[in-house]
Amino acid sequence: MKTQAINIVWIKRDIRTQDHEPLHLAASNELPFVIIYIFEPSIIQHADTSLRHLQFQYHSIQAFNAQHQQTGKWINLFYSEANEVFEYLQSVFTIKNIFSYQESGIELTWKRDKRVAQFCKRNHIHWKECQRDGIMRGISNRTHWDKQWYQAICNPIIQNQYANNCLKVEHHYSIEATLKEKLESYPTTFQPAGEQQAWRYLRSFTLERGHFYHKMISKPSESRMSCSRLSPYFAWGNISIRQAYQHVRNHELYPENKFAFEGMLTRLKWHCHFIQKFEMECTYEKLCVNKGYESMLHENNPAHLQAWKDGKTGFPLVDACMRCLQTTGWINFRMRAMVVSVLCHHLDIDWRLGVYHLANLFLDYEPGIHYPQFQMQAGTTGVNTVRMYNPVKQSIDHDPKGLFIKKWVPELQHVPTNHIHEPWKMTAMEQTFIGIHMGIDYPLPVVDLDEAGKKARVKIWGLRKTEQVREENQRIVNKHTRNKPTKLKNTRKKNVATNEHEKK
Repeated sequence: MKTQAINIVWIKRDIRTQDHEPLHLAASNELPFVIIYIFEPSIIQHADTSLRHLQFQYHSIQAFNAQHQQTGKWINLFYSEANEVFEYLQSVFTIKNIFSYQESGIELTWKRDKRVAQFCKRNHIHWKECQRDGIMRGISNRTHWDKQWYQAICNPIIQNQYANNCLKVEHHYSIEATLKEKLESYPTTFQPAGEQQAWRYLRSFTLERGHFYHKMISKPSESRMSCSRLSPYFAWGNISIRQAYQHVRNHELYPENKFAFEGMLTRLKWHCHFIQKFEMECTYEKLCVNKGYESMLHENNPAHLQAWKDGKTGFPLVDACMRCLQTTGWINFRMRAMVVSVLCHHLDIDWRLGVYHLANLFLDYEPGIHYPQFQMQAGTTGVNTVRMYNPVKQSIDHDPKGLFIKKWVPELQHVPTNHIHEPWKMTAMEQTFIGIHMGIDYPLPVVDLDEAGKKARVKIWGLRKTEQVREENQRIVNKHTRNKPTKLKNTRKKNVATNEHEKK
C-alpha cells in the first residue's frame, strides 16, 4: 500500500516561527509537512548538556505550540536518536524532503548529521540545510567573509505564513515521565524561554535598557539591565541574528543612541565570527586551537578546581560570578573572561577541566562561541593577546562598592567597602567586629594572586615562542583572519521589509 508523501521540517537551534527558511520552504511546497524536534539521548548525555538547556528548549517549543495551536502549525516532540525517528517516519509516510538549518555543533552532532545524510541517500530523500545567521559552510578561509555576512544579515526578513498543511503525528517516542517532569519545572531565576520573550527583551533594549549599553557592558550588576540579554534566544534560535540586527539598526531611536546601538551590532557580528571558527574546526571542543599548547603542563589541583566550581576560591568577585551563574545562568562577557582566566592562569587548571562546567551553567550555551572564547581566555589560541584578568582589579574597577559581591556572597555582607575586594587583609580585630572569621566563614584565597600570575606568565609566554606554536599561528591566521571589511553600498540602509513582530 502506498503511504502518504510528506516533507519534514527538522527544528534544532531555531525554535521560532518567523524569519525561518525551512518552515517557509515547507509551507511553499504542495506536500503536507511535519515539524519535528528530537531530544536525543546520546546528545542529552554528553558532557556539554545540562538540564537548564533542555528546559529552555522544551519551554520554547511549548510557547511555539501555544502560539499556533489555532493555526495548525505544531512541533511534534520525539525522544529518541535522530536516525530512529526518521526510520519510523519513513515507515509511516514517504518522506520527500527534509528542511533544516545547518548546525555548527560539536563533533557528536556533526557525526549524527552524517548518519542522517546516509539515511537520506539510502531512501532517496532530499535534505536541504539552510544557512544560519550568515555562517558559511565549506569555506577554507575568510576571503570576502565580512561582505557576505553583511549581505546575509541585510537580506529581507522571511515573513512566514500560517500553513494549513502541517500535520500532527501519533508516535511512541514520547519523553519519559521522569524527564518530562524535570523539563516542565522551569526556575523563575532563568530568563523565560520562547520567541515572544525574545522580542520582549529586544524591544525593551531599544526603547530604554540599551541606551547606556556601552557604559555598563563590563559592570557585573548594571550589565544585567543594560545588555541586550538576547544570548539565550540566539543560542536556541528564538530569534535570528538578522531580526535583531535589522530591528536595532532601523529603530527610530537609533540616531540618538548610535554609539550604544552600534556597540551591540558589532557584537552580533562577533557572535557569528566565532561560530564561523567552530564551523570550520569543531576540534576546538577537545583540542587546543593552537596545537603547540597541547604540550603545556598544569598543576590541576582538584581542590582548587572544586573551589572554583563552588564559588569558594576566596576571591570575592570570582565567587560571586560563579554563584550568580549557578542561580541565573548568565553573567556578562568580562566576568566570563575573568573566571576562565583565573581558572586557567592563576589556578593553573587545564581549560578542558572547566569548559564543560561553564557550558552546563550558561543558559545561552552556544558551542561555536563557547569553545573558541574559552580558549582565547585560556591563552591557547597563540594568535590572541594573552589577557590575565586580576580579579581584585576587576572588582575595584567594575564593582567598586561590592554590591554584586554582597548580593551573591552573603557571607561578606557586612565587610566594609575598603576591604570587600580583599577581605583576607582585614585584621583579626576587624573580622571580630563585623562577625566574620576568614578561613572559617569565608575561605582564604586558594593561591597567592601575585605569585600565581607571575608563574603563569612565564609559562604561557615561554610556549608562545616555541617553533610549533609559531607554525600553528601562521596556519590559524591564514584560515581565520578576516579581510578588511568592504564597504557595501546600501547594506546598512534601512531595509524596507518590515518584520511581522514589529507590527505588534
